Amino acid sequence: MNYSGIGYDLHRLQPGRKLMIGGVEIPFDKGSLGHSDGDVLCHALCDALLGAASLGDIGSHFPDTDPKWKGASSLLFLQHARKLLSDRKMRVIHVDAVVICERPKLGPHFPAMRAALANALELASDHISLKAKTNEGCGEIGRGEAIACHAIATVGIH
Repeated sequence: MNYSGIGYDLHRLQPGRKLMIGGVEIPFDKGSLGHSDGDVLCHALCDALLGAASLGDIGSHFPDTDPKWKGASSLLFLQHARKLLSDRKMRVIHVDAVVICERPKLGPHFPAMRAALANALELASDHISLKAKTNEGCGEIGRGEAIACHAIATVGIH
């Protein structure tokens, strides 16, 4: 039997911070504001995985009030989610995500993102689908003030 979960995340963008997406540092003049590294893709995927296994959300496992997660790599969150799934005899089958931002262009970075995510999830990179969209200049994302991500994960019993 397979189960699906959805995830969503949004972070404000701020000068002077690194832009981490999918475990990869993307060269840009702004970065995600967050307690951890602010990786919008990893956060949305983590919520999707936890949701598929009915294990709550990222905030319940990695609260932003806990100083141990300050500046932490969000790939650790995905590794933890994968371990929780494994403990329940579940495995990740496929993930799909769309990152929404006006700039920078993300397509050239997708191979590195897939590799980093595949390593964290112990999943073949061809089971990771990534897309990028703009917000057509609308709202805080369109003005370059924020970045968002929608994700879905499929997990199965093994």
